Amino acid sequence: MSRYDFSAERLYVNAPLAVAALVELDQVQTNYVRNVLRLNEGAVILVFNGRDGEWKAAVTASRRKLVILTVKEMTRAQEPRPDLRYLFAPLKHARQDYMVEKAVEMGAGLLGPVLTRRTQTHRINGERMRAHTIEAAEQCGILTIPDIAPAIKLDALLDTWDKDRLLIFCDEDAPSDDPVTALRQRAGAKGHAPLAVLIGPEGGFDAAEREALLSLPQVLRLSLGPRILRADTAAVAALALLQATLGDWQG
Repeated sequence: MSRYDFSAERLYVNAPLAVAALVELDQVQTNYVRNVLRLNEGAVILVFNGRDGEWKAAVTASRRKLVILTVKEMTRAQEPRPDLRYLFAPLKHARQDYMVEKAVEMGAGLLGPVLTRRTQTHRINGERMRAHTIEAAEQCGILTIPDIAPAIKLDALLDTWDKDRLLIFCDEDAPSDDPVTALRQRAGAKGHAPLAVLIGPEGGFDAAEREALLSLPQVLRLSLGPRILRADTAAVAALALLQATLGDWQG
């Protein structure tokens, strides 16, 4: 039997969750529950807040501008936030939305925009990113909402880098070695360090940025194969490789 009830609707709420707690939904969520899900009084929905686990809740009041849920019982205990940082050069809206959703699905615990010399856009809408992380978590049975770090320039990021965290940066100019072998060899040499993966802009890293990255004590330059990938595709490929070789896909 699956660990998750994929047939049940799930809703993120920003309220404490415990037995008999009352949760008053905001206007957007009220409209969603009443007019999209069409849940009436007595209907059950799964709720989570990223802190207190997942709970069954019943609709106990449903009016045009107000829906109140009563929390009934826990269905899953809270999971710890994954210690995997996904760092990326910002993209234009639609592609960045896709990339953010997939990073959440792949188990990133922090999303961090990084401004490089060839970054295409410097406008970052944190609220939009947050909304897409919540939507991805609601749809995929995820209990933790990733943190969203403020945008930072690449050189400032490297100046303050945690020397104990392994940074894996994907570089189209890297030798086309087997990335799975490269990751496993690095793990064997250094043990299981906390991880971060960095995806650059469409134009790639310039020579000075590449040199600065390679100067870190804990860094692995990784090829994603013989074809040039779009940045949003590279995100999925890199995170899948990382989770399968060093991350939580290993069981």
